[in-house]
Amino acid sequence: MQAVIMAGGFGTRLRPLSYHIPKPMVPMANNPMLYHIVKLLKAHGFTNLIMMLYYQPEVITSYFGDGSKMGVNISYLKPEQDLGTAGSVKYARTQLSDKTFIVISGDVLTDFDLTKAVEFHKEKKAAATMVLTRVANPLQYGVVITDSEGKIERFLEKPSWGEVFSDTINTGLYILEPEVFEYMPDDRPFDFSKELYPLLLREGKKVYGYVAEGYWKDVGNLEEYRLGHYDILDGKIKVEVGGQISKVGKNEVVLGKGSRVEEGVEFEGQSIIGSNCIIEKDTKISRSVIGSNVKIHSGAQILGSVIWDNAEIGRDAHIREGVIGKKTQIGDRAVVQVGAVISDECNVGAGAVIRPNLKIWPHKTIEEEAIVSTSLVWGEKWNRALFNAYGITGLGNIEITPEFATKVGAAYGAYLGKNSYVITSRDAHPASRMIKRSIITGLVSSGVRVGDLRTAPIPVVRYEVGKEGEVGGVHVRQSPYDSKLIDIKFFDSQGGDLQIKQEKAIEQLFLREDFQRANLKEVGEIVTSPRALDYYKAGYLRAVDHEMIRSANFKVVLDYAYSSASMIFPAILGELGLEVLAINAHLNPKKVTKTEEEFKHSLEQLSDIVTTLKADMGVLIDTGAEKIFLVDEKGKIISNDLSLVLIAELVMRTYRRGNIAVPVHVTNTIEELANNYNVKVKRTGLTPRQIIEGARDKDLVFVGDCFGGFIFPEFRLAFDAMYTIGKILEMLAKADTRLNKLSQIIPSFEVFHKKISCPWDKKGQAMRCAIEDSKGKDVELIDGVKIYFKDSWVLLIPDPDEAYFHIWAESKDQEKAKELLKEYSEKVKKWQE
Repeated sequence: MQAVIMAGGFGTRLRPLSYHIPKPMVPMANNPMLYHIVKLLKAHGFTNLIMMLYYQPEVITSYFGDGSKMGVNISYLKPEQDLGTAGSVKYARTQLSDKTFIVISGDVLTDFDLTKAVEFHKEKKAAATMVLTRVANPLQYGVVITDSEGKIERFLEKPSWGEVFSDTINTGLYILEPEVFEYMPDDRPFDFSKELYPLLLREGKKVYGYVAEGYWKDVGNLEEYRLGHYDILDGKIKVEVGGQISKVGKNEVVLGKGSRVEEGVEFEGQSIIGSNCIIEKDTKISRSVIGSNVKIHSGAQILGSVIWDNAEIGRDAHIREGVIGKKTQIGDRAVVQVGAVISDECNVGAGAVIRPNLKIWPHKTIEEEAIVSTSLVWGEKWNRALFNAYGITGLGNIEITPEFATKVGAAYGAYLGKNSYVITSRDAHPASRMIKRSIITGLVSSGVRVGDLRTAPIPVVRYEVGKEGEVGGVHVRQSPYDSKLIDIKFFDSQGGDLQIKQEKAIEQLFLREDFQRANLKEVGEIVTSPRALDYYKAGYLRAVDHEMIRSANFKVVLDYAYSSASMIFPAILGELGLEVLAINAHLNPKKVTKTEEEFKHSLEQLSDIVTTLKADMGVLIDTGAEKIFLVDEKGKIISNDLSLVLIAELVMRTYRRGNIAVPVHVTNTIEELANNYNVKVKRTGLTPRQIIEGARDKDLVFVGDCFGGFIFPEFRLAFDAMYTIGKILEMLAKADTRLNKLSQIIPSFEVFHKKISCPWDKKGQAMRCAIEDSKGKDVELIDGVKIYFKDSWVLLIPDPDEAYFHIWAESKDQEKAKELLKEYSEKVKKWQE
């Protein structure tokens, strides 16, 4: 007999398990669902099978081939378009004989007696027979009513509870006569339940329903998938599971060929173990299905879970009622809570916790000790902390979604407390507006009053915080480094970055989700803060010597880069008596982020204009108005490290007091220059947080980050492009010099840099080896491992956000620096082995 198997399902509700494979190939008891269907069909005499494919057909064809290994003959058809259920069967018409045939889904779990169903169909001389079953909740299915003879009187697809007139449903299994093809159109979508059966009934054809005995389950979602395995273990359905029944302790388990169970393993209830597995001592397994080639280390507990092939479960890991995809590694002591699903080839770090009912898509990395409380879809990893060095950063509308932002806002509001006052702002990008408004929603839901600055430069926002009772601030922007990322920056009551302990408190509220919301009478209000720009302008003009600047008659070319600085800085510059040529001095949401090529082009364009106009200086402002990039009076583009050295020289020459701070990877030329002025140089870490924390010393008058960011603590303990421009002009005027002229007295230098790939799980090992390698040498451990040699140094730092190791090297002899860079690059690679 012939059967048509509908095997084109996407399995959307089974994602992420069905992300790499079509739904019929998702394993049930270590074999694909489709495998069990083929076995069922063969057992009832259906040996000529036609599989209708659509999604990832090659996965099915490569597994089953021509069917000979299973004792059947399989042919495949793939329509060019989605023809619907009946339309797909009509597409197979030429492959079918003029005899009774059956249509069955390839993604259900059933052991129906198909022979009895066919006998019923023939006894009734039906044109079509629906195979029916009874379920407790019929809402997701087609409900059917038959008369006492089994003739269908009424049916309704996916009713509401008010429309549930029976608990008898359509299983999608049909027995058909060739005559039904006369009622099916060619090459267009056509559905059995919605179109064919109503038409057959109207035409007076015999359409019957056969209520089958036995087991049937639509494995349509992740919960049903897990429950289906429990039914197999409980013997409610008979399917081929492979392996032999073996006695382990007091329990019998199905044990696959080549699998090894060590002494002290405890089994509770029935379990299925695939082939070639290793289960180490002191492991506990209860009502679970373990795939083939799985290794479970000692002390692990697998309770009510499904583990796919080639997975590895670490020591003392706990998995409760979860599903683990193929080739996924669960680290030591990791916890996967009830209902969580981790898809293929993921890596869950040691001690990580996956909260209940979360979905982790393929190829994700969960860092050690991370607590994951939101499903991971497309991002590569979930950091152990909600906050990173730049605030909260994630893929826009994928990781940083409106829902996520609302929850962040509510957690932040709960931390601040009811009736607190917070200001919010953003850049010009529409996605930033969307996320900022979502954060505001969360804030007011916690009873916080919000002053919204709308679009504003970050330095203005920082300066405003605290002026009118604000206890904090939030700024949302598209990342200046990657157009796919959104940054959420938080400010404390002084306009500075949050301290780590503050971030941890907010993060705990976010992860626990037990923070209090305001009642309806306490919901916060949203107001505007009209004086923020005035506060900033007044403070700026008080802090700089504008008479000194005015006396120098500077001509400056200023590229605003479409930033919000163009909303306030022109009015300030007007007070300083400058001749300014401004370019890109308007908001453009499409230009928030620059590619490396666009950034280079902007600087070259700025250089050309400075040269043509014979200007004193050219400045490119970043879109957040925090950093600047310089062109000197000769049109030369100044590198970031030289910019830092030049401005540090200006500070030491004109201030004649205080000390300065720079990151640990900056050239030693800084110290050489500082010795001329009896100034001390403090070294800091590389991240913005480390730099700002290092800038808190009261004797510091200047801090630079070597990436275009500069801090003058006299004004604000924060990066500020606009204030930096004013101070550079003031200092140039006082020193009666220009940037190119100043650069002539700076000793030549070059710091070499290289990035080495380093997996996340190897970074700690590499750092340990670096410390061991540096024993007996002159070492500095401010950030990373910095090793000093005679007239040279090398610095090793793992990247905080990517799978890299950074190496910097400097020497009086450039060849020596290159040798150090090469030597330690090879060492870092070796240390990963």
